[in-house]
Amino acid sequence: MSYDLREARGKAAIVGAIDAVSSTGVLEGSTRALEVAMIRGALEDAGLTIGDVDGIFACTGGMMMHSMELAEYLGITQPCWTDTTQTGGSSFEVLVEHAAAAITLGHCEVAVIVYAMNPRGARKSGGGGGMGGMGAAMAMMGGESPQMEWEMPYGLRMPMGGYAMSADRHMSQYGTTSEQLAQIAVSTREWATMNPNARYQDPLTIQEVLDSPLQCGPLHKLDCCLVTDGAGALVMTSAERARDLKKPAAYVLGTGTSHTHSMPSAMPDLTVTAGAVSGPKAFRMAGVTPNDVDVLEMYDSFTITVLLALEDLGFVKKGEGGPFVAEGVLGPKGSRPAQTNGGGLSYTHPGMYGMFLLVEAVRQLRGECGPRQIENAEIAVAHGCGGVLSSTSTVVLGTESTL
Repeated sequence: MSYDLREARGKAAIVGAIDAVSSTGVLEGSTRALEVAMIRGALEDAGLTIGDVDGIFACTGGMMMHSMELAEYLGITQPCWTDTTQTGGSSFEVLVEHAAAAITLGHCEVAVIVYAMNPRGARKSGGGGGMGGMGAAMAMMGGESPQMEWEMPYGLRMPMGGYAMSADRHMSQYGTTSEQLAQIAVSTREWATMNPNARYQDPLTIQEVLDSPLQCGPLHKLDCCLVTDGAGALVMTSAERARDLKKPAAYVLGTGTSHTHSMPSAMPDLTVTAGAVSGPKAFRMAGVTPNDVDVLEMYDSFTITVLLALEDLGFVKKGEGGPFVAEGVLGPKGSRPAQTNGGGLSYTHPGMYGMFLLVEAVRQLRGECGPRQIENAEIAVAHGCGGVLSSTSTVVLGTESTL
C-alpha cells in the first residue's frame, strides 16, 4: 500500500525562526549556551514557551545523543520525539522533514530544531576548534574508514577536493568556466552588502575571485565558504495551531531527501547530485514547479555546489548552469534571487549551513528582510547539501497551507 505524500502537504509549519551571526565571525559563549539562547529566541518569536515543547531535534558535529542530552539540560522530561539525524550540511532540512512527519502523525505537537557551532571562536581562544560536520565526521573515521584508506593517502584535500573534482568535470563536460563560477560568489556578495550581520560586506568582483589563492584547482579561496561561528533554531507545530500564534507561519508544503555516496570517488556522476531526486520529490509533494519559486536558498559551501543544485533542482538544464549564472540572475537584480542573506560564501558557515537556509527562507516569506526583501514572496525553497555532494534535502515552504 502506498501513501500519497501530498496528503501531508501544509499540515505542519515553521512558526519560530532565529539565528545568531556576527560580522566578526565570532560569537561569545559555549555551544550549549548558544543553543539555549537560540531555543529561547525561537520560542519567543513563535509566542510559545519551553513548556509547550515535546519534540527535540538537534544536530551539532559528531554528538550522537545530542537531542537526549539537550532535552535533559532543558528540563524536558520524556519528550514525545527525539532526533539527532546527521547528514552534514543537509541535516536541518532532514530534521524539518522528520518534524513535519512527526507533527502530522500526532507524535508530537511542538518541535524545536537547534544548531550551534563556534569553530572560529574556539580556535581563537585556544580550544579544539569546534569542528563542524565534516571535521567531526573525519575525526570519527579512524583508520577503518574506506575514505581514510582509499582517498586520503593519495592527497585528496578534504572537503574541497571532492568539490574540485566535480567542478573540473563540469568544466570538461559542459565548458563551464572559472569566471562563471566566480559570478556566483559575486552575486552572493551583492546580497551580503545589504546584510549588516554578514561576515563580508564589501562588494566583490569576478577578477578578485580569480585572483584569490588557488585552493584546490579549479577552486579559488573565494569560491569556498567561510569558517565562522553561528547558531540558529526553528520551532514547528501543526498548521491548525500555527494560525493562532504570534507571527505568520511558513507552511511545509513539500520535502524530499536522498543521498548517492559517502566517498567522493564513489559519486555515480560527478556532475549530478542527489538533488536530482530530492528536489523533484519535494516539488511534487508541494504541487509546485521551479517556476513557482520566489526565493531560492541553496547550500553554497562552494560555488560549484550552487551550480549543480540549480541544474539538479530543475531551474536550468544540466550543463547550462554556467551561462545561466553568468548573467547575474542569482543577485538582487536578477530573475532568480538566491542566497539572499549572503550565503555560506559571505554571511556565515559554522560547518553545517542548512539551518541558515531555513531561517532566511522563513524571514523572506514573512517579509522581514529589509533591503534584501523579495517583494511578494509566497514560495521559498531551502536546499541543503551534506557530506561531499553526498546527501541533499529539499524543503518547499509557503505562506498558505492549501493550494
